[in-house]
Amino acid sequence: MTAVITGMGLFTPAGRGVEETFAALTSGRSGLRRPPEGHPARDSLEVAGVLPDIDPRSVASGPETRVLDRIVLLALLTAAEALADAGIEVGRDVDPARIGVIVGGVGGMATLENQVLARAARGRAAVSPYLLTGILPNMPSARIAITHGIRGYSSSVGTACASGAQAVADAVRLIRAGEADVVLCGASEAPLFPTFADTFGNARALARGWDDPAEASRPFDKRRNGFVLAEGAALLVLERAEHAAARGVTGYAEVAGYGVNTDAYHPTAPRPDGAGAAECMRRALASGGVEPAQVGYVNAHGTGTKLGDIAETTALAAVFGVGAVPVSSTKGLTGHLLGASGVLEAAATALALGRGLLPPTYHLDDPDPECEADHVRAAPRTTRAEHALSNSFGFGGQNVSLLLRRVAADSSGSRRGDSRAEPEWSSTGAPDGGSGR
Repeated sequence: MTAVITGMGLFTPAGRGVEETFAALTSGRSGLRRPPEGHPARDSLEVAGVLPDIDPRSVASGPETRVLDRIVLLALLTAAEALADAGIEVGRDVDPARIGVIVGGVGGMATLENQVLARAARGRAAVSPYLLTGILPNMPSARIAITHGIRGYSSSVGTACASGAQAVADAVRLIRAGEADVVLCGASEAPLFPTFADTFGNARALARGWDDPAEASRPFDKRRNGFVLAEGAALLVLERAEHAAARGVTGYAEVAGYGVNTDAYHPTAPRPDGAGAAECMRRALASGGVEPAQVGYVNAHGTGTKLGDIAETTALAAVFGVGAVPVSSTKGLTGHLLGASGVLEAAATALALGRGLLPPTYHLDDPDPECEADHVRAAPRTTRAEHALSNSFGFGGQNVSLLLRRVAADSSGSRRGDSRAEPEWSSTGAPDGGSGR
């Protein structure tokens, strides 16, 4: 069965929503800055991808509103936007038992830090009874399901910086297996607090020493010296193509295949020869029945670390040949949203295919000779590519590569049909074509 992206919810340092985000990625509008006065991580981070404050009452209601972790707030916001973008109301456009939700991320670490500090200062009576529902990794998925009445498959994914992409791969697997008609998938991350920032800083993984914070994230550049930590969330609505067609919806792009594997090499460093990443890309191509020569773009993981960028470039050369495919990393403008990066970049890749415009790697002023590739840099590049890859690689050697295929759509970019079309499942709740499970 074919899975198509029919909705997107994006809340990122570069922008919010489809239009604002893609405009930023193709115009060079950076979302990176010095954390403002009063921000909890200001003393820990020279530069970050910081989002505006969120009023919890605008997202949820009830006595727990004030203790919802920021990852949950971000997830709820982007879930609502993704479903609205897809024109889906659960129970009207999809059987509640045939829609799933998979949201990745590290969990509510800010809540944990604040509660530990509170207990240390005031004793055990200061510990909130809502601590667990603040820190558990499955809470974004659970809260989304509760809010929208989703009664199908629900899960969280914890594969570090590959989490969001892994959620998309898992959603494709569910749809291909006939276990769901629609899956809301992606990741939410809110890592901008002192302890989390300090661990990366002490590991010397963060970009530092830049007079202009907006220029600190520079994947594949000779002067790169680390990544820029960022917060944000991105959720996609993946839908069985036949289910979408019954609603009159084309979709942004098809997720035609995926590759998932592990380096089995080191807790934090990639394999220097890029062998695990290369095999992951080959699996994605095989999953979609596509040859390397058919791929017209790769949205790279490209974080701006010395080892990571070189290893990925080596892997790309092994699969496609040196300079044989256009490559860019959108992290030059967004920073690194950890687990949410992969799904954001999958969304950017889908939009690039649909609109025929490849976003460049900004601040790639002097490419590292060890990162030789056909870099899209300085300005967007037009394309007629049918297929593209989006790569995500995480600590522990977690590798995910998503293969996207362009779908026909009108030039306005609209992908939605009449969301009030009669649903294809009957009043009994039996899904059309469900016997294929």
